[in-house]
Amino acid sequence: MNQRSQMKLLVASMLMAMGLPAVAADISANTSRFDLSSVQENQTYDHFVVLYRDGSTERVQPTAAVQSLNAAAARANLVDQAGAGAQTLRSGGRLLNVSYGHRLAIGGDVVTTSRRLNAAETRQFVQQLAADPAVEFVQPDYMRQAVDRPTISPAGAATFTVPNDQYYAGYQWDYLSPGGTGFSDSSLGTSVANWGGANIQQAWTLADGTGVVIASLDTGVTNHPDLDLTLASAGYDFITDHTVSGRSTNGRVAGGWDTGDWTTAGQCGAGQAAEASSWHGTHVFGTAGGELTNNSTGMVGTAFGAKVLPVRVLGHCGGSDSDIADAITWASGGHVTGVPDNANPAKVISLSLGGSGTCSSSSVLGRAITGATGRGTAVVVAAGNSNANVSGFSPANCAGVVAVAATGITSKRAFYSNYGNGITLAAPGGGVYQNDGSSGTQATTGFIWSTINAGSTTPTTSTYGGMAGTSQATPHVAGTVALMQSYRLALGKTLLTTAQVTSLLRSSATVFHVTPPSNRQIGTGILNAYAAVQAAGAQP
Repeated sequence: MNQRSQMKLLVASMLMAMGLPAVAADISANTSRFDLSSVQENQTYDHFVVLYRDGSTERVQPTAAVQSLNAAAARANLVDQAGAGAQTLRSGGRLLNVSYGHRLAIGGDVVTTSRRLNAAETRQFVQQLAADPAVEFVQPDYMRQAVDRPTISPAGAATFTVPNDQYYAGYQWDYLSPGGTGFSDSSLGTSVANWGGANIQQAWTLADGTGVVIASLDTGVTNHPDLDLTLASAGYDFITDHTVSGRSTNGRVAGGWDTGDWTTAGQCGAGQAAEASSWHGTHVFGTAGGELTNNSTGMVGTAFGAKVLPVRVLGHCGGSDSDIADAITWASGGHVTGVPDNANPAKVISLSLGGSGTCSSSSVLGRAITGATGRGTAVVVAAGNSNANVSGFSPANCAGVVAVAATGITSKRAFYSNYGNGITLAAPGGGVYQNDGSSGTQATTGFIWSTINAGSTTPTTSTYGGMAGTSQATPHVAGTVALMQSYRLALGKTLLTTAQVTSLLRSSATVFHVTPPSNRQIGTGILNAYAAVQAAGAQP
């Protein structure tokens, strides 16, 4: 890379000899045409998304696109062997090869390089691509992760082995009124004042979610006796790469089932430790509304009368922007080539996932979310667990989303929760520690309790467990949106627009009992499901 100036003449002559177009690399003038905000110095990249302009040859001819892509790799002085440079080219070494993958619903093309590029090479390649006048926008196909828990692991919290109705009364503080009533914490042996509940139980006097579909885009769902799995097989696994899906070949398959997302040491990058399967999708599926209620078993879900559609976008090492974007389009009723149209379009999408970076309207996720909201689907997104400003985390900072921060039972901002002006509102995510502190004794009331699986890799025994994070806050809000729309249907009224949903969630939120610091704002208050559903019904 540092030999670029010496390589200019050599590369130009190679482009001419190969018959490739020589494009002027006016990189500085094209920063709005590419996104490098999520590139990490310790990561490598081999998948990219390129959106070609309407009317360009590359837009309609993949062969022309591949020729253009390889030309950009040549201009970037990238060769097929990592660490090689000018001497390798002079000795007859091969240039980096770029192959075509597939077309996304938003119009972009996923392409793959013949080797993984380091951060510096990735930036150079993307900038060279953006210099092509035929390119409208380009970005690496970033991997996003489940926003499942704060840095401190909840491993010390209890899990259940024999489900029964008593779990609701003893563990689900998050469904109750935030009036300061004492909630018995079995781990602490004392009663804790509940100022952080989302008032969901009272909302059930108005609606239960009937008639509405919630799409949960996550790791998928596992079999569980306390879950309504009516739409599990109607869901879809959008993971394209077999190394992420765990299948033997690339490609998407029918069904929203979670087959496990465990990883071995180093599988996702140097220094990464081995991890057991998270069953993250099963947990948030239950909270959103998938858990059966009044069935003498286990726990309850927020919009238990709704149908939850599981869409698998996260697997081993996470999930790519391109797969998540197509899943958003499909879940909201849009068409994705190669996938049967969704027979159960969702009116709300729950996204408990994310990563660092910004989200422009031109980006892969930005375009998909704009399409979904345009079809009338609210997109609810976890703010992130980095104790940082949400402006640096995507897709929580995408325009048009409902960005959800996390609070604990005291109503304090959870110590891990992201914050900032981009937050719409907060919801119960769990504070982990006694009195929602940043350290100390873990408490039963420090977690959100829901369905999980006991398997360390593939699914085994169904059970229940506690997790904490903005991931857990998000399905409370998604479920409440379903309650709001369900109430509208019961009243014979038209569904709320996505803008109305966001506005009513903000205006109906409960004022924080513990006011967050001015530099750590987390929206207008804590989710008040009953007030939100009431407000929805009052709209003309």
